[in-house]
Amino acid sequence: MNILKSFNNKINGFLVGSVYADTSYSNNSNVYVGWKVPSLADIIGFVIKFLFIIAGLAALIFLLLGALAWVTSSGDKENVKKAQEKIQAAVVGLVVIVAVLAIIVTLEQFVFNGKLCLGISCEINIPSLIENNTP
Repeated sequence: MNILKSFNNKINGFLVGSVYADTSYSNNSNVYVGWKVPSLADIIGFVIKFLFIIAGLAALIFLLLGALAWVTSSGDKENVKKAQEKIQAAVVGLVVIVAVLAIIVTLEQFVFNGKLCLGISCEINIPSLIENNTP
């Protein structure tokens, strides 16, 4: 009988387990949610980087579509010219994207020494209107 009771306790302990209260947060107004709530600066920086990524992907897709149009033109001079124009526009788009990124990073890092950040190579600093003086 003792063996059955011991086995039953082990099974119940395994299935149910012990539950303890979490005391890892303090009793102030801050609530721990398990992840950092993004600030406005984080959101704006993410959107700017996301738009550059989308622009680069669109230019690459346009480049591939131009190459596909050239391959499938079957020697027709008009279709080859249209495909070349697509490829040229895609390459110009990629060059413009890289140039804008280079200019922004140069401005952020060397001209303004990190005091003005546009969200590419450093985090955007938005001054807060209300100061939080809680310790």
